[in-house]
Amino acid sequence: MKNSNFKFSIYGLRKYTMLLSLKSIFLILILILTVSWKQTSNILLTFPIKNPTQKVDSNNHKPIVLAVERLDLYFDSLVGKRVAIVGNQTSIIGKTHLVDTLISLGIKIQKVFAPEHGFRGVADNGEHVWNDHDPKTGVDIISLYGHNRKPTKEQLSDVDVVLFDIQDVGVRFYTYISTLHYVMEACAESNIPLIVLDRPNPNAHYVDGPVRDEFHKSFIGMHPVPIVYGMTIGEYAEMINNECWLSDSSGCNLYVVPCKNYTHDTKYVLPVPPSPNLRSDFAISLYPSLCIFEGTTVSIGRGTDSPFEVFGHPLFPESDYKFTPVSGFGSKRPVNENKLCYGYDLKTLGMQEVNKINIDWIIQAKKLLGDSITFIDQPMFFDRLAGTSKFRKQLINNIPEEEIRKSWEDDLFDFKLIRKKYLIYK
Repeated sequence: MKNSNFKFSIYGLRKYTMLLSLKSIFLILILILTVSWKQTSNILLTFPIKNPTQKVDSNNHKPIVLAVERLDLYFDSLVGKRVAIVGNQTSIIGKTHLVDTLISLGIKIQKVFAPEHGFRGVADNGEHVWNDHDPKTGVDIISLYGHNRKPTKEQLSDVDVVLFDIQDVGVRFYTYISTLHYVMEACAESNIPLIVLDRPNPNAHYVDGPVRDEFHKSFIGMHPVPIVYGMTIGEYAEMINNECWLSDSSGCNLYVVPCKNYTHDTKYVLPVPPSPNLRSDFAISLYPSLCIFEGTTVSIGRGTDSPFEVFGHPLFPESDYKFTPVSGFGSKRPVNENKLCYGYDLKTLGMQEVNKINIDWIIQAKKLLGDSITFIDQPMFFDRLAGTSKFRKQLINNIPEEEIRKSWEDDLFDFKLIRKKYLIYK
């Protein structure tokens, strides 16, 4: 009997030892997986964050996951914090606005900063936007296109972290990157961390146009970059920070949350118009080529149903295509208002993809109008759009397109070397 009990004890001990070993192995595996998960997914638990964003390897066969949808990468940094959001009508997760989503998850939204066109994206280009109050959430909306274009220290005094989420279109004179610059500068001065939620750039697949020179710095040309710079707004933020373009050369405490399954060649259809006159993907693709007309007497369709898809002028030769710009949504005082314009409907050209700025259209317009005053009636504004006075002088002097493009090459080469350092995506 004693021998039998002894055998049972030995058997029980062996069984207990085996179970203990298996439990230890299981716990070690859990520990390894937890550490790995924290390193990859929970990287925003502490500030400051100064490390550059790692490059993202994408699979084009998978749907794009926007940064705003990757809550696991930034949500923990908002918990228990007083959050300011820089956003507008494009700041959505699915069909729900980011502000509503975060409030529903218990995040304290202290205020919203809104760029040009306002929080709801209905103001005209260049129109003064007033401060507001959102009746649905009770959140104060502070305009960064009104009394001040840069958040003041007072406006940031009750903020712990700023979250930036705005859809950009990748063009130098589109002012959302200028708002980004001033937000970064304000965050640096107040030592407040900034999280930029990246979004695809529909014009990220090419780089083109004259690089802005130092004499034409303005709100529509804050940085020495070409008209089309081929970067997402997250990549652009990294460039602003690390090229020391802020007044505080030490930079801001920046973290960029990247998109997933995205490359610069990935097609992306914007779910919401980024501004009142960019109403289609076609208009967005033509915007870099047509917006330069804004310094001329030529209409690019503001005040019609096809802004940035057509261009014309009352003095162009009579043709089958004609339109009359009228005051309306997104264009209260359009160029050539109530005047019959003859011109070109670019939708009929069957263009599949735009890979460069089309300067043939503006050269053709100049030939049709002749006199430079009749054509370029706002030379200073034209030069700010172009980023240089050289392009205007080339047009006036009838310089061929090939020679104009050749004059951009050296600056474009230098910019691409800078750009390459900050690319997150292939």
